Amino acid sequence: MIYTVTLNPSIDYVMFTSQFELGALNRAAATYKFAGGKGINVSRVLKEHGVDSVALGFTGGFPGKFIEHELIESGIQTAFVNVDGDTRINVKLKGGSETEINAPGPEVTKAQEAAFLAQLEQLTGDDLVIISGSVPGTLDQTIYSKIAQRCTDRDVKFVVDAEKELLDSVLSYGPEFVKPNKVELEEMFGETLDNDTSITQCARKLMAKGAKQVLVSLGGDGALLVTDTLVLKAVVPSGRVINTVGSGDSTVAGMIAGLANNESLEDSFRRAVASGTATAFTEDLAQQHDIDKIMEQITITTLMEAKE
Repeated sequence: MIYTVTLNPSIDYVMFTSQFELGALNRAAATYKFAGGKGINVSRVLKEHGVDSVALGFTGGFPGKFIEHELIESGIQTAFVNVDGDTRINVKLKGGSETEINAPGPEVTKAQEAAFLAQLEQLTGDDLVIISGSVPGTLDQTIYSKIAQRCTDRDVKFVVDAEKELLDSVLSYGPEFVKPNKVELEEMFGETLDNDTSITQCARKLMAKGAKQVLVSLGGDGALLVTDTLVLKAVVPSGRVINTVGSGDSTVAGMIAGLANNESLEDSFRRAVASGTATAFTEDLAQQHDIDKIMEQITITTLMEAKE
């Protein structure tokens, strides 16, 4: 089974406005409420691909009940640990530009953390865990390494999509792949990455620390997939970007879905990039019919391969 971990889920309250003026009355033309959080986004897009998963993490209060209800209604299994406080509500303002206001999240006690970690101790080598997103302020930042350690001890494969410090904390445990974007890579290594060669070099630095593969999102410029023997580049079709929230999560879901269905590495990469692009072109997360259309328009080239 595939398990997604969202330590700090949210209701994403998305508001579309024709313009936004700070300090003034603004009116929304449309609003949407979604079950949010990076791992939850992965579960939702996996479902679009027909791949089942179980959503893990912490939920509480009426926002937590909303999230669980939305996922169950979508046919996604949940096994959240309940906390005493309310799951956060994040506001996403979509006007001429995107503005996000993310809440801090509820308190997670040591007992609740232990209950969550105990779930991971029931997994086996047939399972896969996807760890992504932020950590509630009351949880120790070592939680990622605690998860990775439990996966490694049980031969459970895992994938990571997280910011610098959290990603660094798990590389030595050998994640199957990690998914930074170009900006995150630049921040991690203090470099300006302006070509495929420099991006590949930084990706290989992550592999030297333990990552088995690195999938780098390049926004409108596509993506790179770096392995021990291969570097693939995907070029995406042009289109109107409506919403970038969840695009990276959709990319992860597409890659996992392809691999879970025994597609080739190149086809899985194509599915990953199509999923991320389809999300960017819609108000919510990607839907299968949009992913299928975009897959036909993606060009993948080999930039480097091992010599025989």
